[in-house]
Amino acid sequence: MRRARLGEPGTAWLFLAPALLLLAGMLLYPILYTAWVSVSDFDLASFQPSGWVGWRNYEAVLHDPGFLDSLKVTGVYLVIALPLQMVLGFAIAFLLNVAWRGRGVLRALFLIPMVVAPVVAGGVWRMLLDPLWGVVNYALGLVGVGPIEWIGDPTLAMASLIVIDTWRWTPFVVLIASAGIMALPGDVYEAARSDGAGRWAIMRRITLPLLVPVMAAAFVVRWLGAVKMFDIALAATRGGPGNSTNVINLYIYEKGFRSLEFGSASSMATIVLLLTMLITFVLFRVTRRLENRW
Repeated sequence: MRRARLGEPGTAWLFLAPALLLLAGMLLYPILYTAWVSVSDFDLASFQPSGWVGWRNYEAVLHDPGFLDSLKVTGVYLVIALPLQMVLGFAIAFLLNVAWRGRGVLRALFLIPMVVAPVVAGGVWRMLLDPLWGVVNYALGLVGVGPIEWIGDPTLAMASLIVIDTWRWTPFVVLIASAGIMALPGDVYEAARSDGAGRWAIMRRITLPLLVPVMAAAFVVRWLGAVKMFDIALAATRGGPGNSTNVINLYIYEKGFRSLEFGSASSMATIVLLLTMLITFVLFRVTRRLENRW
């Protein structure tokens, strides 16, 4: 009998099938279940969706001022935190790329914020920024400044949240940037120096253009992580004061697990998922154009 041959594509799909089934069970089922709950009336007695309500939950969510405010808070956080982390990450990576004594030790120290659990990081920073016995206000008091309500003031609370998130995730950008810098071709720099190009000219005309794809990829990866902001906000500010740091994921958590409005919370989660997918698609298109251009 002639043996059936799958060919190269068929063999590849055969080996990928177990992983695809696992991903479908771990990712696809929760997404579909959330979408089902979002268009249903959730029965708390049976803890199951009980009846079809159509788009009623979505209409209630779109008219919920708390949901819209949490989207604005999340937008403010993303617009400030992501560029700040990108600039600091690549600047520190350039400094660490220069040969000087102690560079390896500093590289190792930069990994510490990444390995700290987000809840622990938020709790520790909350203690450090405490207006009465926090170390930060104590240090400022030595020079005659303070005490400052880092967590009690709405503007400073958002600034503190951005600082905490930047402290934790800038090392991640540093690692990506350092890998990109070390992968740059050395012959291009030798040719530029032989032509008399200075340090700043090389930086502006060679290094930065070559790092544009790396910057774009780092921004997309960091965007996917930043849009899930939840644990640091919960541990550091708990969404306050008022709703000044109540990011969208924290608001969904409060609606679902505190107010037990699972239909509305599922609708919010579905809307956020669709917005994230749309913005990520746009970022990928922009990244592809930047790679083709540079």
